[in-house]
Amino acid sequence: MIRFIVIALLLFIVIAITPMLISDPGYISIALAGKVIEMTVFTAIFWLVFILAVIFFLVKLLRGGIKLSFKGFNKVAFASRRRAIRDFNKGIAAYVLEDYQQAEHLLAKSAEPAQEQQTAYLLAASAASKQNLAPNTRHYLAQLNDDKKQVKTTGLEAVLIHIQLLMDQHDYKEARVILDDYHKHIGHDARLLICEIKLCLLEQRFDAVVDYLPAAIKQKSINDNMISTWEDIAYFEVFNESIRQHDQQTLQDYWQQLPRKNRQKESVLFAYCNVLAQHNIIEPLEKLLLPALKKEASESFLMRLKHLPIAKTTHKAENLIVAVQKHLQRDADSAKWLSCLGHLSLFNNDWVMAEKAFNRLFNLTNKQYNNDDLSGCAQALIAQNKHQQANELLLLIIKDHD
Repeated sequence: MIRFIVIALLLFIVIAITPMLISDPGYISIALAGKVIEMTVFTAIFWLVFILAVIFFLVKLLRGGIKLSFKGFNKVAFASRRRAIRDFNKGIAAYVLEDYQQAEHLLAKSAEPAQEQQTAYLLAASAASKQNLAPNTRHYLAQLNDDKKQVKTTGLEAVLIHIQLLMDQHDYKEARVILDDYHKHIGHDARLLICEIKLCLLEQRFDAVVDYLPAAIKQKSINDNMISTWEDIAYFEVFNESIRQHDQQTLQDYWQQLPRKNRQKESVLFAYCNVLAQHNIIEPLEKLLLPALKKEASESFLMRLKHLPIAKTTHKAENLIVAVQKHLQRDADSAKWLSCLGHLSLFNNDWVMAEKAFNRLFNLTNKQYNNDDLSGCAQALIAQNKHQQANELLLLIIKDHD
């Protein structure tokens, strides 16, 4: 713009000075509607440049005015959306800062004006859920149900959050409807498989969980602890249902039909052993546990063994105790075998043996016992009316919790 003004001024100066330097400036005659207009060449050039300059300035002025008018219109027309976007961003920040009350308010308020219904309502529902406001959570989720979005536009993550929130609200029926709509994605997305297994557990469809476990094991993103927990619950319930609805033989047949690889897994093995122990079926239980006890059993195996619900009565764990004693003959100061002997002795009501095993464990260096061992020894002492010593051990457990 400045350059154009400078050039125009220079041109006007040249036009003004040039006639003074030239004796014959030249003339132009223009006949128009019976009139004749005469002017010098330089005057014609001057007016032509002047008119072009005026036109240029008018165009610039009009363009600027239109631009300002559109800018003003946009400022007025979209002010509410800008406020909504600002509230939406504040709501997300409040959610991150765990100010769930403020987050819920801002996100619900800005969802429609900001045109971020999917994200805003999901986060508002989550914020309401964290405040235990079930009606509010259901209301926000209902807004999502009215908006039939597809995975391609919203992403599978939104579906996963939606299902999880429904499960948190114990609305398993609606969660099942949505999960079934996206069931074809289970084989391609481990997160959806996790949701399916969790929902099956909540629905008490334990057979379905057992069927899904092989697929879950193949997923590297699902950790072993999660798999083991699912196996503990699902297999126990399936085994328990088998004997409850039928008989011991049906349970044993089901066990034998399982792949050998499954029967060798600690979680599956102890799910079966727990059912046997609860129904006081001791002989098959010993046959399953003895081979592992005769070898160098793992810490996790022995931990599970200690918590088997074997009814405390004489000679119920005799063969298991003999196997443990053989290990102690080779290593009398083995903490894991002393602990195991103490707990197995409790199963047999052999309080003296249990007390001796635990006391020897407690006298080992570097504290190789835990609260389960203290509790077991206290139980043995109470059975022998040694209440003061038992109380001292129980106080140690209380102090450890504090």
